[in-house]
Amino acid sequence: MTSDADTRVDLVGATQFVHRHLTASMCESVFRDLRSKERARLWTLHALAEFWVAVVLRAPRSLREAIDEARAGRLGLPASAPAQWSFFERSQGLRWEFFREVYDRFIASLLPECAQGFETDLRAQLAAFAEVWVADGSGLDRVAHKLKAVQSVRKVVIPGSVLVLYDLFRGVPRAVHFHEKLLGGEAGRLREVAHTVPTGTLLVADRGFSSVRLIAELAEKGIDAVIRLKSNIKASDAEDVVRLEDDGALVLDRVVTIGTGQRAAKARVRLIEKTLADGSILRLAVTVTDRRKLSAKAVLALYRRRWAIERMFQHLKQVLNLQRFYAANTNAVAMQLYASAIVYAGLRATQGRLAQDHGRRPEEISPAKLFPRIAAAHFRLVATIEGFELARSLNPGVDLAEPDWGKVRLYDVPLSSLIVSKRQGCRRSPGYSAQRKLMTALRPYERRRKRPRSRDP
Repeated sequence: MTSDADTRVDLVGATQFVHRHLTASMCESVFRDLRSKERARLWTLHALAEFWVAVVLRAPRSLREAIDEARAGRLGLPASAPAQWSFFERSQGLRWEFFREVYDRFIASLLPECAQGFETDLRAQLAAFAEVWVADGSGLDRVAHKLKAVQSVRKVVIPGSVLVLYDLFRGVPRAVHFHEKLLGGEAGRLREVAHTVPTGTLLVADRGFSSVRLIAELAEKGIDAVIRLKSNIKASDAEDVVRLEDDGALVLDRVVTIGTGQRAAKARVRLIEKTLADGSILRLAVTVTDRRKLSAKAVLALYRRRWAIERMFQHLKQVLNLQRFYAANTNAVAMQLYASAIVYAGLRATQGRLAQDHGRRPEEISPAKLFPRIAAAHFRLVATIEGFELARSLNPGVDLAEPDWGKVRLYDVPLSSLIVSKRQGCRRSPGYSAQRKLMTALRPYERRRKRPRSRDP
């Protein structure tokens, strides 16, 4: 029996998840479908997407350094990449909605290769649901390099916020919705995109989505939901009361009507209340009234797994460097966000595939350890392909067949180097900053300057 230290994991084949699905034809289709007044440039949508993905993988000190590396052929892009001024003009002028559509189609293409291998112990308790998604929002980090227009503004400049619908069993964000405004009104934002959630999906959300109107609309659309309620939402007409214990704590499971007032929205739900160790009460509204389909203990276990989306935000910001934005304009911020989400989805697909190949649970493999090695494998593959293309160009009369790089072990690591290490001590919570009360959005401060005529065709 071989140990984890003896088992070698090939990462070159894993790096091809992103490149296999982020294709030029898909990007060209997105551009044709969404364009209104946008013109085709040398910095095509596909070139921009590949460039931003390379920036996420490379984490350069600045965009100018990344463009210089791209022009030298060190980012996996053609060495004839256009000039810096053309890139910055394109990033400012191309609407970020193009990148959102690129991400949606990338996920649709990647999904068949994402096995439902995450949270397998919970999967048996939720067999009645084909999909389980977690919804949550997050504000993006402040812009480090302010525009000249806001250098005198004392408020913290925030480039926007994001709402994510996370597939719990596949471990990937199924939908990423960027917003130019600051975080707030999460329930309303989820109502706007609820039509994109497949019927029969079980949706889980924290108390930021505590809204009777949202719960009622989800029920009308056939979307089952588990949403934590705030204490200000009242319940009445209790019936079918069941008492049980969970981890030694009293749990009350009853069918109630939430929402008060004659004109206010109302919903008939199961209200599951659990007394926590600190004396507070966890209140979960469940639209599934049939306990045989979804038990109270399964609801409580599922809500605890909602933490997976918090880990996703942590990995995006700390592992994929999304806490630092390379450009201080809204379109470029969104481009970096969606490129990071593309890389993250590819990383999680790789994580699931490696776990499946080596008889491990995906949660045993650390994204923080896997990502830098995936990045290194990516650039090893890029260098190898460049060498092959050079050899082909220097031998015009020789038919050189390109090998299947996924089967060439160019970069492998021991499995033990990817395994999660047990955390020492308690989890550190982020500190509170009083400056959060003094935040402003980035978009209103962007100048609408008349751009010089581009020399691109």
